[in-house]
Amino acid sequence: MRRRLRALAATLSAVPLALAAAPSAHAADPTTMTNGFYADPDSSAKRWVAANAGDGRAAAINASIANTPTARWFGSWSGTIGAATGAYTGAADRVDKLPVLVAYNVYNRDYCGGHSAGGAASPSAYAAWIAQFAGGIANRPAVVILEPDSLGDYGCMTQSQIDERKGMLSGALAQFSRQAPNTWVYMDAGNPRWADAATMAKRLHEAGLRQAHGFSLNISNYVTTAENTAYGNSVNRELSSRYGYTKPFVVDTSRNGNGSNGQWCNPSGRRIGTPTQLGGGAEMLLWIKVPGESDGNCGVGAGSSAGQFLPEVAYKMVYGY
Repeated sequence: MRRRLRALAATLSAVPLALAAAPSAHAADPTTMTNGFYADPDSSAKRWVAANAGDGRAAAINASIANTPTARWFGSWSGTIGAATGAYTGAADRVDKLPVLVAYNVYNRDYCGGHSAGGAASPSAYAAWIAQFAGGIANRPAVVILEPDSLGDYGCMTQSQIDERKGMLSGALAQFSRQAPNTWVYMDAGNPRWADAATMAKRLHEAGLRQAHGFSLNISNYVTTAENTAYGNSVNRELSSRYGYTKPFVVDTSRNGNGSNGQWCNPSGRRIGTPTQLGGGAEMLLWIKVPGESDGNCGVGAGSSAGQFLPEVAYKMVYGY
């Protein structure tokens, strides 16, 4: 909070130029209102290290993963959602750090993939949930990743289901605009291996990207930062030529240190990537998926469930084998 008033004054003086360059409902810059990123003190990696201090893998996991600023994911498991997001952003605010939150509860979530299926019980239930999510953040500075996979997961959906999803996402953006003015929201845009840039630009725009600060790439995936950056720039070229605007983007680098081997679900031989930071070819490089958390019952995570922390997988990711 220490830099908040100075940042707000600077931002307000620059609003006309910023809005002309990239249409967005948000004027404040949460990165200038805080002093670095927030490391989740209750991440799955942090909890495992605390409970297994004598394990031979604990030192490496603690040094390379558990203390790196990483997003916290919120969904049906989070309890009263407004209280949960309020508590998390409040804790970050008290230490003057910028938290990254993931909203992951859209109705028919992971409809085509299935490993992370679930979400709100109906579109109206989601609308109520996301409104409370945004309300819990309120005026605190934050970054929100909005519904990973939601725009890539069209392959088995009907047009009415797609339209329904676009409505939920645009409604969510309206809630953040109204209730969380110091939050940058990034709509998820999948990864370069999922949909071509023209297709993704169209999906982003139709789901309300103009209302968002930007878009996110590579969530829970392994594709290199360079490939994601090239893809993000291609999406922006399509946005510019088709709709007359561009947006900043962020890349999830938590597990892309060795790049992708073509598998998306718990592949072997992957490695942690560049730690969370501003810049790096994108607006930010973020750890959004905790390294070592399972993608589901598949690959080297056979027998696990999505989100379960697997210490052996985490340990091998530190060294890339």
